Amino acid sequence: MGYGMGTDYDAIAADYRRAKQQPWRLAIESYTLMGLVGDLERRSAVDVACGEGFYTRLLRRHGAARVVGVDVSEGMIRLAREAEEVAPLGVEYRVGDALRLDLPETFDLAVAAYLLNYARDADELAAMCRGVARCLRPGGRFVAVNSNPGMDYRRLPSFRRYGFDVHLSGEVRDGTPFTWTFYLDGGPVRVENYHLGVATHEAALRSVGFHDVTWHRPRLAPDAAADGDWSSFLEHPPVVFLECRT
Repeated sequence: MGYGMGTDYDAIAADYRRAKQQPWRLAIESYTLMGLVGDLERRSAVDVACGEGFYTRLLRRHGAARVVGVDVSEGMIRLAREAEEVAPLGVEYRVGDALRLDLPETFDLAVAAYLLNYARDADELAAMCRGVARCLRPGGRFVAVNSNPGMDYRRLPSFRRYGFDVHLSGEVRDGTPFTWTFYLDGGPVRVENYHLGVATHEAALRSVGFHDVTWHRPRLAPDAAADGDWSSFLEHPPVVFLECRT
């Protein structure tokens, strides 16, 4: 996450960076996402809604020849550039709005960790997808992790054991806001997302030229299986992964 239509990431940048260190991020999120990304040798990549650069740096470390990170939050980009100064990887960071994204170059791969769940309606979702599509060369891939648009909010278990909870108030329909609450040592950090259904996502992606849209459930890294009970997360996944092509 790093976009934030209803969340001021400039104000919570440092706290949200700490939320990225919760164990499920590595055991499930990055394991699944980077598994879908696959081989990066000689490929270029753009990380849309890059936040403080967690995946931007990981893409470079996994062999991408060129990586650019883009985020609307100046505070997040500041943290990303500071990390680049401390441990240079040759990553470039830019401030940019995913609703109007139009970069001067195209890439083989676009990655977005928690971008699409900030669209408040189908039009904003299509605008985000259009911006990502413009970043890609013909045949380029888009790989994303997103709040799960197929969540059954009436049956969600508590995710508190993993360091967070998800709550939606009101009717489950397109545009209804819901909240992620991350429990950190200094107090909770709350992030607002918006529910848009699976069909709405697929229509938005296809409307801007994406095809072969495939959804993937989260997977647990084998070396994390003994670290605790992951059953609630895996049986009622609050996040989902998707990939598609231009």
